[in-house]
Amino acid sequence: MSHNPQAASTKEFRLPGHDVLAISGRDAMAFAQAQFMNDVAALGDGQWHWNGWLTPKGRLIALFALLRLDAETLWLLLPDVDAAGLATQLQRFVFRSKVKLEPRDDLHISGQFAAPTAASGSAAAPIDGGIELDLGVDGGPRCLRISSIEATPDEALAARWRAFDIAHGLPRLAADQSEAWTPQQLSLDRLRAFSVKKGCYPGQEIVARTHFLGKVKRELVRLQGAGVGELDEVMEGEPPMGRFATVRPIGQLICAEGDEGLAVMPIDAGDGPFSTGDQPCTRLPLLDGLAR
Repeated sequence: MSHNPQAASTKEFRLPGHDVLAISGRDAMAFAQAQFMNDVAALGDGQWHWNGWLTPKGRLIALFALLRLDAETLWLLLPDVDAAGLATQLQRFVFRSKVKLEPRDDLHISGQFAAPTAASGSAAAPIDGGIELDLGVDGGPRCLRISSIEATPDEALAARWRAFDIAHGLPRLAADQSEAWTPQQLSLDRLRAFSVKKGCYPGQEIVARTHFLGKVKRELVRLQGAGVGELDEVMEGEPPMGRFATVRPIGQLICAEGDEGLAVMPIDAGDGPFSTGDQPCTRLPLLDGLAR
């Protein structure tokens, strides 16, 4: 599957499965800094980065782009996570803080395989009725818009967008993958999505210990093959062709689009041979460029 966005239409299209959760109020920054795994205090107005929320055991509940609009307003752009459900979970930790959690059902998310009008890197930019983010890489432009205007659905372009995310190491996790993996197992250091230097947050001790003691044993691996979309276990060895064939489970596929997907596998897994869904699969390099 080609991941060259320049080969795609430059039409703007609706991005399904994306929500926005607004966090506002006098204590919004302090609340986000205490709960989320990246350094929110390092952002200036109009800047964004990848971030996430962990369980106390360091397992990822949600991965999102966090945008600071101003000192009292943050937007969480949530791929594959329901904003209302996440707001309900976070509300338990608000206590007496002056914080409002508001799912923004009035906002719509669209994508375009074209250069942003003004956004660049981690700097967002205002557009008519909303804000745009630069989701492109060195290999080609890509723009995401959050606005009050709903774009036309296009299943083919939405699938290409998701495939682009996966090829560049952005895990697209379904609900059944929540609380299953640590940031290191998902190689979220590639996206600069977590901090080991900021103050305490849920799961921080596990993340820091894993980082500083060099105990990372699993990583994200990009695979291609006919059986990848079934999201089965990854087996070490060729598919069994007879009763004496020997294979063993070595990893787990966590998301896919078409014949490509991402799996969590041992860092010493090597280049195979691998199989999944009784079909051979090939290891591909993870592409770079989505770090912010």
